[in-house]
Parts: sequence; C-alpha cells; structure tokens
Amino acid sequence: MAASVLPADWIKNWEKSGRNDFLQLCQDLAGKPSSEVFLKDLQSALYELCWHVVQGSLKVDVAASLLADVMELREDMPSILADVFCVLDIETGSLEEKHKRDHFTQLVGACLFCVPDAVLKERLDPETLESLGLIKQALQFNQKIVKIKTKLFYKQQKFNLLREENEGYAKLVTELGQDLTGNVTSHLVLESIKSLIGCFNLDPNRVLDIILEVYECRSDQDEFFIPLIKSYMCEHQTLCHILGFKFKFHQEPNGETPSSLYHVAAALLQHNLIALEDLYVHLLPQDSTIVEEHKREILEAKQIARKLTMVVVPSEKTDDKEKDKEKEEEKSEKPPDNQKLGLLEALLRIGDWQHAQSIMEQMPAYYATSHKAIAIALCQLLHLIVEPLYRRAGVPKGAKGSLPKPLWSRQAPPQVETFEDLSKDVFTMLGYLGPHLSHDPILFAKIVRLGKSFMKEYQSESKQDAKDKMDSLLSCFLSIADQVLLPSLTLMECNACMSEELWGFFKLFPYQYRYRLYGQWKNETYSNHPLLVKVKAQTVDRAKYIMKRLTKENVKPSGRQIGKLSHSNPTILFDYILSQIQWYDNLITPVVDSLKYLTSLNYDVLAYCIIEALANPEKEKMKHDDTTISSWLQSLASLCGAVFRKYPIELAGLLQYVTNQLKAGKSFDLLILKEVVQKMAGIEITDEMTVEQLEAMTGGEQLKAEGGYFGQIRNTKKSSQRLKDSLLDHELALPLCLLMAQQRNGVVFSEGGEKHLKLVGKLYDQCHDTLVQFGVFLASNLSTEDYIKRVPSVDILCNQFHTPHDAAFFLSRPMYAHQILSKYDELKKAEKGNRQQQKVHKYIAACEQVMAPVHEAVVSLHPPKVWDDIRPQFYATFWSLTMYDLAVPQSAYDREVNKLKTQIKAIDENTEMPLNKKKKEKERCTALLDKLLEEEKKQLEHVQRVLQRLKLEKDNWLLAKSTKNETITKFLQLCLFPRCVFSAIDAVYCARFVELVHQQKTPNFCTLLCYDRVFSDIIYTVASCTENESRRYGRFLCCMLETVTRWHSDKTTYEKECGNYPGFLTIFRASGFDGGNKADQLDYENFRHVVHKWHYKLTKASVHCLETGEYTHIRNILIVLTKILPYYPKVLNLGQALECRVHKICQEEKEKRPDLYALAMGYSGQLKSRKVHMVPENEFHYKEPVSSINPGGLQNGPGNTGKPAAAAASATSKNEEGTAEDAEKSKDKSQVAQKTASKNPTAVNKASSSSNGSSTPNSKEKEDKEKSGKEKKEKKEKNSGSTPEAKAGGKEKQKEEKAGDNKEKTPKADKDKRKDEKKDEKSKTDGKSTDKESSKERDVSKEGKQKESSKGEKPPGPGSLKSPVPRAEGAESEREQKRRKLDTHSSPSHSSAVKVSMHHANHSTAPTKTEADKKESEKSRDRSKEREKKEDRKDRKRDYSNAEREMSQEAKRRKDENGTSSSKHSKSASPPDSPRSNDKDNSKRSKSTSKDKTDLAKTDKTSGGKKESRHDKEKSEKKRDSTGTKEDKKQYPLMF
Repeated sequence: MAASVLPADWIKNWEKSGRNDFLQLCQDLAGKPSSEVFLKDLQSALYELCWHVVQGSLKVDVAASLLADVMELREDMPSILADVFCVLDIETGSLEEKHKRDHFTQLVGACLFCVPDAVLKERLDPETLESLGLIKQALQFNQKIVKIKTKLFYKQQKFNLLREENEGYAKLVTELGQDLTGNVTSHLVLESIKSLIGCFNLDPNRVLDIILEVYECRSDQDEFFIPLIKSYMCEHQTLCHILGFKFKFHQEPNGETPSSLYHVAAALLQHNLIALEDLYVHLLPQDSTIVEEHKREILEAKQIARKLTMVVVPSEKTDDKEKDKEKEEEKSEKPPDNQKLGLLEALLRIGDWQHAQSIMEQMPAYYATSHKAIAIALCQLLHLIVEPLYRRAGVPKGAKGSLPKPLWSRQAPPQVETFEDLSKDVFTMLGYLGPHLSHDPILFAKIVRLGKSFMKEYQSESKQDAKDKMDSLLSCFLSIADQVLLPSLTLMECNACMSEELWGFFKLFPYQYRYRLYGQWKNETYSNHPLLVKVKAQTVDRAKYIMKRLTKENVKPSGRQIGKLSHSNPTILFDYILSQIQWYDNLITPVVDSLKYLTSLNYDVLAYCIIEALANPEKEKMKHDDTTISSWLQSLASLCGAVFRKYPIELAGLLQYVTNQLKAGKSFDLLILKEVVQKMAGIEITDEMTVEQLEAMTGGEQLKAEGGYFGQIRNTKKSSQRLKDSLLDHELALPLCLLMAQQRNGVVFSEGGEKHLKLVGKLYDQCHDTLVQFGVFLASNLSTEDYIKRVPSVDILCNQFHTPHDAAFFLSRPMYAHQILSKYDELKKAEKGNRQQQKVHKYIAACEQVMAPVHEAVVSLHPPKVWDDIRPQFYATFWSLTMYDLAVPQSAYDREVNKLKTQIKAIDENTEMPLNKKKKEKERCTALLDKLLEEEKKQLEHVQRVLQRLKLEKDNWLLAKSTKNETITKFLQLCLFPRCVFSAIDAVYCARFVELVHQQKTPNFCTLLCYDRVFSDIIYTVASCTENESRRYGRFLCCMLETVTRWHSDKTTYEKECGNYPGFLTIFRASGFDGGNKADQLDYENFRHVVHKWHYKLTKASVHCLETGEYTHIRNILIVLTKILPYYPKVLNLGQALECRVHKICQEEKEKRPDLYALAMGYSGQLKSRKVHMVPENEFHYKEPVSSINPGGLQNGPGNTGKPAAAAASATSKNEEGTAEDAEKSKDKSQVAQKTASKNPTAVNKASSSSNGSSTPNSKEKEDKEKSGKEKKEKKEKNSGSTPEAKAGGKEKQKEEKAGDNKEKTPKADKDKRKDEKKDEKSKTDGKSTDKESSKERDVSKEGKQKESSKGEKPPGPGSLKSPVPRAEGAESEREQKRRKLDTHSSPSHSSAVKVSMHHANHSTAPTKTEADKKESEKSRDRSKEREKKEDRKDRKRDYSNAEREMSQEAKRRKDENGTSSSKHSKSASPPDSPRSNDKDNSKRSKSTSKDKTDLAKTDKTSGGKKESRHDKEKSEKKRDSTGTKEDKKQYPLMF
C-alpha cells in the first residue's frame, strides 16, 4: 500500500519534487469529505512518511517541517497524526533494531509543537511518554490511572441507615398524601421534600420510590405527581430501575400486577420521563414467548376446526373428553400477568398512541387486540378521536347521542375534523384493531356511517382533481372494510342491525368492489385469525345441523335459524348450502323459502357465492359421458331463477358473468340466464306447447300471460322491472343479444369441435332458446324509446355485428311494430277522421314511412341476383310481421273469457270465502275479463289493417324475372326455412303466411309448387336440425298439412279456396292469370292425387331417416312424425309401413340408445291409437272421406308414372283389387275395397275377351260398350273444342320438364262432358260400335308398343277403362302395387304427381261416375262376387296369356293402320301415349318403375294377396323389368 501512496522516487527526489507531490496529495485527501475511506487514505500517507523516517530514508527535521505544514489542512489532523504515532509506537516497541526506535522517538519529539500533550498521553504507552519527557515516571502514571478508574466505575456512595430518621419518612408520606385540591402545588411540595431529605438525612432514591408508591395509590393525580417527579428526578435511568424493580416484584407465578402501577408507568412514558426501551426489558413475558403462544393458539384453533368437521367414532369421543379435561386442569394454574399487555392497555387509556403502537409492533398481528380489555381501550380512544367528524358528517337525522369525555392530555392524538384527517391515525388504529372491533358495535356503526358519508361526497364530487385526492381515501376505506369491518361482523353474534348498517355503506360501491371484498372475506380472512378459524368451523357445523333437518314442512323455523347464522357468517353458510344444492336439487324449494329472513347484505353475498360456485374451475360443466350438462349446473341455474325472482338481489354481477362467459366463447352458463328470465319475467320458452297454448301465444300480452304458459306466473311485474333496470343500468341488453346470436354458430364451429354431437345440439338449442326468450323479454318490457335507442338497424346488425339474419330481424321486429303504431297514432291525431277507410290509409302511410328505410337496408343483406325474383318489400314484410298481425285467436280469447266467467261464478257461490277477499278476487277476475275483451277488439282492428295493407302490397311482391321454381326456391331459402325453425310461433307463422299469400292471390306465386317443395325434400332439413329445431319444423309441417288436409277433405272448400286462385295454375302464360280459364287450374281429384304423392314422399323420407342408423336422423324424424301425427299418416298401408320401421327401431335401440327407444315407443303408441282413423288408399284417392280429415300416404308409385292419367287411376283400382284378395282373410275390413275390386277386373276381362273373340258375360259387354262410347264422344268433343290442355299435352311437356317449371292442366269441363256422354249412350248407332272398336284397337296397340319399348313394363290397370287389359295382368299389377306401397325407391319427383293427376283427369272416368253408374256397378259387383272368388286364379293365368297375344297383334295393326293421324286421336284420348317423345318418356318411367317394383317386392312383406300365384308372376316381372332404367328424377324434372 506504501508504494501506491508514497512512491519511492518521491523519496529519492524529495527536495526537487517529492516534497511538493506529497503535500499536494495530502491537500487533495484532506479536502474530500470525512468518510472512512478518505481518512484511511490520509492516515496511510502519513504512516508511510513516518515509516520512511523510522527506516532512516528520510531525515527527521525534513519530515517534521512537512508535518507542520500538513497540520494546517484539517482541524482533526493532530488526532489523525496521534493515531499514526500510536500504531508506530506499538510496531517499533516490538522491533529489535534500537535505531528505528530512536528515529521514532526523535520524530515524535520534533512534532510535540503540533500535537497536544493530552492527546499523546491518551494514545502512547507510558514508557514512550517517559522517554519523551511528557511524564516523570511511567510506574506512578499507571498507578494513578488505576485509582481514577476505580473511583469512577466501582466506588459506591454509602449511606449510613442509622443516621436516617423514620420521622422524616413519616413526614414525607404526610406531605405527599395531603389534600391537593387547595393551593398546593408540586413546587411547594418539592421544597418540603428537599427540606425533609436534608433534615432527616433521607436517601434520595428511597424518597423517589416513596413518591412513586404514593403516585400509584393516587393515580388520578397526574397533574400533581408528573411535574413533581419531573422536577425531583435527576436521571431517567434511576427512575426506570425503580419502576422495573416494582414490576419484577409482581412477576411471581400467581402474581397480579396492579393497574395503578401500569397507569404510573404509562403516564411517565407519555411525558417522556422514562424511555420505553429501558422499561420494556423489565417486563414479562419475553417476546419470543408471546410468538410461541400465538402459534400455539392458531394450532389449537385448527385442531378444534378439524374435530368439528371430522366424523368422530363414539370410542374416540371419550378419549377426546379426557384429554380436554387434562388441558383444563393445566390451564387452571394461572400464569403470571402479561405485563406488556397491561402497560399497553394503560397507554391506550391515557391516549398515548405512539408508545402503544410501538409495543403492538413488537407482537404478532392482532395478538394484542385479541385481549378484550385492550380492544375496548383502543375502541374508546377511537371514539374520542372521530367524535367531531362523526358529529358533523355521520350522525343520522334525528339522532342525538351522548358526547364522550375528552382526553385532558395534550400528548393524545388530535381529533379529526375532516375525512383527510382519518388517514393520520384512525385508519392505522383500526388496522391494529382488526376483527376485534366486534367488541364495540357502536364504534362499528360510527365507522360505517363515516364511510357512507364519504362515499356520498365522493360520488357527488364533480371536479377531477378533488376526486383524485379522494381516491386514496377510498382505497383506505376499502381496506378497512376488508380487514376490519367484515371480520368484525363475523365475530358479532347475530347482529342483523350491523349487517343492514354495513349494507348501507357497501351498496354505494360498485358490485365489482363488493364482490372483491366478499371474496377476500370468504377465502382469506378466516384463515388469518385463530378466533375466525374456530368461528368458521362452528358455522359449518351448525349449517350441517340445520340442512340435515330442513324440509318443506319446517321451512319457517329452519329459515329463522339460517337467518341468525347468516347475519355473521353468510359466506361460509351459503357456501355449504350451495354445495348441498348441487348434490340434492330437491332442496332448492325449501332453501329458497327459508331465505326470507336474510338481510340485504346477506342477499348480496349470496349472489356472489352463487357466481363463485358457477365459476368454480374444478367442476366440470359436462357429465362424464360428455353428452349432457352437469346436474350441479342445472341445480344452480334453477336456484338462481328462484332466488333472484323472490328476493331483491342485484343482478348485475350475474349478468356480467354470463356476458363474460359468452365473450370467452362458453355457452354453458346461458342456462342461468334462461332460468332467471323465465322466473323473473314469466317468459317461458318451450317447444312442448299444446295447441291451445300456441294459439294463445298469437294474441296480446294479456292472453299470453293467461293462456300461453304452463304455469300461471303472476306477480312478475316487480322482478321483471328489476331485471330490466339492471340490464339498462349496466348496458348489457344489446351485448347479451348480440353475443347469443353470434354464439349460436360459435357453439357448432368454435365450441363444438371436441364435444359430442348430442351435447352440441343441446347447447345450440339452449343458446337459441335463451336468445328468443331474452328478446321477447326486452320487447315486452322495454319502452319504445329505450328499445329503439339500443337496437341498431338490420343492416348494421348483420353487416357490422355479424348477427345472423333471422336473429337480426327477431331483434328488430318489435322496433318496427312500435314505430308503426306510434307513427299511426301521430297521423290519427294530426288529421281526425273516424271512418275505417281513412284509418286504413293512415296505417298504410305509417307503414310506408317506417318500412321504407328497412326496404333499403335489406338490399345489402343478399346478392343483387336475389332481388330479381323477390322484392325487398316482400322480404321485409315477411320478416317484420308476426302471428299477431295475421290472425286473431278468437277461440283462445273465448276460452280464457269463459274460464274467468266460471271463476267469477265459483267465487259468488263460495260461502266460506270472506267477503273482502271475495270482493278482491271478483274485481281481479272482472278486470282481467275486461282487459282480454279490449285486447281482442284491439287485435281484430289491427289484423284488418294489416290485411288491407298486404292486399295493396301483394302485386309488387314477386317479380318472377326467372322461373317460378327459382322464385319459390329463394322464398324457401331466405324466408321460410330460416324462420320456421326459429320458434314455435314462427313455425305456425310461416305456414299461415304461405296460406295468406295464396289467399291474397299474389301474382307469380305458385302455391302448389311451394307446398310440393316443402313436402318433397325433408330428409336434408330433418338431418340438419337440432332437437328443438326438429320440433319446430315438425310443427311447421303439421300446420302446412293442416291446410292441405282441409282442402283435400272437402271439394266445396277446395273449390272455394283454391279453385280460382293463381297459386293452383298448372300452365303459366305470359299474359298472366285468366281467372275464367278453368282448363289451367288443377281440379279437385287431381289435387287429391297430388296430396297423395306428398304423403308418399313424407313416408319415403321418414323410412330413409329411420333406416340410416344415425342418432340425429332417427331422433329428429321421430320428433317430426310425432308433431305431424294429427294429419299424417291417414292411409293404412303407409301407417303400417311406418309402424313396422318404428317397431324395428324400438327393438334395436332398447339397450343401445335409451332416449331413442323412448321416443320410438312414444310414437309407436300414439301411432297405434291413430290407426282406427286411417283409411284405405282407394278412399283417400277417389272418395271424399267423412271421418278422414288428415292426409294419408302417397301411393302414386313409380309403376304408375309412365302413363300419368291411366296409371294414376289404375294405381287405386289395383290397390282395391289387392284388398279384394285380402278379403278372404278379413271380410269386414275390406268390404268397400271388395266392391270396387269386383267392378274393375270385370271391365278389364270384358275388354280383353272382346279383342280376342272370346265370349264374355252380357253385363261385361254392356259396360264395355257404354264406356267405349263415352270415350269416343269425349275424343270428338275435345278435338272440336281444342282445349288448352289438348294442345299443351304433348307439345309443351318436354319443355316444361327441362325448365323445371312444369305446368299442370286439368280441364274441369271433362266432368260435364262425361255426364252428357252417359245420357247419350243408349241412343248411339251401330257406327258408334265401329268407332268404339277402332278406338279400342288403337288403345291396345299403343299399350302394346309401350310394353315392347319398356320390355316387360306392367300395362295400365283397370282404372283406364278405355284400354282393354287382361284381368290377370290387372291382378298382377295390383299385387305388385301393394308390395310397392312403401320402400326406399324414389317416388315421383316434384312434378310427377301434378302431371300424373293432370292426365289422370283426362283419361280416367272412375272418379266422375254418376249416381246411376254407381248403383249399376254395385249390382254387378254383388252378382260377380262369389264367382270371382272361385275363378280368380284361372282367369288371371288365362287372361295374362291372352293379353300378351292381343297386345302384340294390336301393336302390329296400329303400325299399319294409324300412321300420324292416330296420334291426334290418341292425344285427346290418352295424352301420354301420343307423341313419340312422350312414348320415350313413358318408357323411361316404366323402366324405373319396374326396377322400383322389384325393390318393393323384396322388402314389403305386408301384402294381403295369395302368395302362390304372385310368386310365379314376380319371376316373370323380374325378367321383364331387368332392363329397367334409373330413378324418376331424370324422368320427372320440376314441373311448376
């Protein structure tokens, strides 16, 4: 280090530069701050210099002169140099070289002038001092030092007690114990004490001890004794030792320190006469002992808690009791007082907070205040401090209270005047007090009221700067609430008033702050304090006791117990109750009823506990099978709905929780929102509504409330208002709607990736149902202004918020209704006019003003091409209207009115009811009655206005720039299908809207095609539905079938509602609809045939879905079938086929999928009960059934489609023949079928036998002549009339098929012509018979050609009486038809049924016979009945071979004779046979039909015919059908 401080070259060149360099170094070091580092550097430099002198490398006088210069640099340089000399003295004294020691002595001697002698005497050894001449002798010097030290440190002043006189002490006690009320002052008494000490030789310390003893006895005389001691005492330590001796005297095992001694010590501490640190060491117990005791208390508390929550075996109970007794005995030995706590209490009582805080800091948290006396003392101190502020800001109106006694001490904390002053000491004191504020409920109330007053000031403060300053105070109040108020409430036993007081403060916080406090209270606070640990365990134990005994019968007493327990520990209690409810959902009702004794704070805590339970991350919200929502979540959701409805609990937290879950893409918790809205608003969303309920839901709000829901939910006005206010105050109404609308797709595409398909469907349904329910709630509860202000327009909803269109219109619909009504009211007020016409015009004007922007907005929702067919006006009208606008449910109104009248009557007749109650009930019922009647009248007027508006709008709805098929496709795609699955009401609305558009005679709208498209392709729609959507879709189909069935069941109804309507046109002309042209309309019989085809399509789709094995397909089709059961199936064979498939499902799914099994069994039972109402197919086709209102299945099988007219008729007659064969087994069931069947085969036999030259019975010949005569006349009239049908039959057919817009032609005049033919039959000449023969030959030759081209296709059945066909062939086709009734082959396409029925009307005469013909046919059937049974099989074999020969001969003859001219005649007689193109089409159809026929023959085992002959014919049929072509779809493109 010497080298670094004093280099060697400095010494060598000392005279030149070394001296100056060293001096400069010293100056630099001396000029720096006096830190240890720089002092050491300076000492090192001086040491090195002196060391060079000692070694002899530097002269003494040179060094001395330099040191003299250095001494001037700092004041303490002599002391620094003396330290250096001291070190060198020790070092040189131990050296052997004497010259070095001499050099050191010379150096010190040379420096005596700059270092004081006294300093050197302190630092150097006596021998060195002697050598320097500073002392005479070193030995004497050492002795003198020893004497001085002994005198200073060890010698004590002794008092001779024998010299003390007792009289002095007696006088001293008298002097101190005198009356101090007069002019006696401490100064006078002090002078007397001094005199007594001097006079009686008293020991001053003993006098001080006596003064303290007297002060202890007179501890209330602080003002006298404190100045006395202060003036008497000379040293603080002496007083502290005396006090410590007094405290030690009381530290015996059973000793008890008097409170007066604590007071004296506290007073002396407060006046700074002693130091706390000096006194603290004299007090017991030690701090380490206190810490150990605190830890032991926590362990004991936890053990007690464990015992309370643990199941104890009886044998263990006795052991525990013995241990507890031993512990109690140990505790009976009382430990000595905790003197530290006693002193602390005394300090608090006199207001010395600073010293008290110092003591409390030495101890564990809340250890000191856990002692009641200290807690009460601190509370009293707080009372005094907060009194002025409380008087100013916290005292409630009308309250007076008593003023506490103020503290006299100036050293006490100052009283607070403003809220800012609270942060100085009050908050700190409360923090030390913690949960033990419970000892003083009055102070608790004061603090709470101060907080309440502060929050009001904080909320009313408008200046931001002031508010920022108050934020720190707000956080302090929140901390006090968390650490002091809530824990203190826990330790207060059943203090409901404090709970309500605290709620008055807490309700001013946002719910986020409150819930944070509750969370801390529940999850952290109870584990911090031993007392709270015990209380928690006791609360859980008590909660278990109550919940075990809670039933519906003892709700009231149990509720009171729950209420008492909840006042102090709501979080623990509710946590346990909720855990029980999650396991046992039957507890929900009694628990909800028992919560009526809670305070407002407890209800708020309950809301938090519910949300915490819902958000528990440890619980799975799905069951283990991952297909259903967990039962605990369902139970909590039910509890939410019931609790929030019944009690005034704030909903904001729960709603925000659901919103946050939706934001996170989780839809499970929508179940909670659904329950809350259902219970609080009384809005029930279910697809299991009865027809009566559904009808009631189409009325006004009052009718909905009375008849639309399962339970009569009353008194929802207040709860729904609370829900509405909560949504609006926190701006959650629209976000919830939008999130739910978006989450519907999120469930499928985002959330449903790993979930089971069944669960995804349930979540989708839940999301959708909740959206509908929530939207209905908003629409019915929000005012017009609120709704319009919050819900944006449709284009914004769809384009910006990406809301699906159906949901967007659902949300906007009430807004349009509100706006139209308000605008309508404005127009009525502006221009008064009572006439109905004026009102309608004003309403239409209002609609135009409101809907015009909507028409513009919807254009952006779809590509421009869409609007080529349907106008935006039509689109907006469809989506903006509801069932309320279309029809008045008069029966529902009548039903509810009658109910109320019955109630009024029952009230009048009830003699037991008190008069006042009777009067109230009667008034209530009468008021409801009046409301319903007024509502019905209002709705009736509204519906009339809407229908008038639609009547004016309809001409501009559909443009039809493309085909009718395209128009209907867009209508179905954009309007009908999205809305029909939205809700049950919308399903009904869609069906009724289609009917309304038809009734309004809307141009370019083809009703027939619309219905055809709906019924024909349901497989994909059904497969893509969720469970609830399939219910709605089924309801929609049911309503559509209801309309179709009404038209089908009654000819008059059909003619009235469809006969002259453009929706039933079969040919669409450029010039538009000509109402008078009956030829373009579909007649009644053909319509029945079309209905038949639709039912067949439904059956085919149902069977397909049932046979897929897919869960969704089977479930959905069973739901749909159950919904449409009132109207389908009605045809017996279709019902039997469905029953067979459903029975198979029941067998297969019984063990695999029980839910499908339950659905199938339910449907199967209902289907069997409906079986008695089913009818045979022939009745469905040709007769107008009286009992059958509902359509059955379609038997328009593929085998008939080749020849639409003849085959359609033959289909029925073949079925009838089949039923005649079955009559051998069951005569009663097939009586009608046998009668019909006896006629048709006879006619066929007659025709075939005449062509072959064989003899037949006279009756058959007569019938054949009559019918052929009719056919001839019919051909002539048709050719001469040149009807549109005759022209269009062959020419337009292919065009129509290719375009997919095929037209139907059913000349209605045919029936009249046929009647004329029957009258003229008897007067025909012989020439007619030749015509008859030629026409017969042509028909047979045509059929032969068709037969050849189709290679084995079945010839037309006996329904076409003009064409002679062998009876055996008819029987064969009949059996094949029966086998083919239903299977997986493709039925006629959309257009086939209409074509078939159109040609059927031209070709078949069976449906249009007169009464005379019917009687005649019945007689002939009766005569031939017995004969048929015997000759049936022989005739079939014979006729079959005859027919083959005849057909081949006729085909050759026709080629030679007819040429092109015969095609005209055949066109009028049998349109499908005439053109070659039609022949090709027919052959294609017949090929596919024969193919389908074989499939049906394989699968259908229900045929009632005889199997022996059928088996042979099936073989021949299969050979002939082997060249059959593909399905009907190519043959029958869409006609309409």
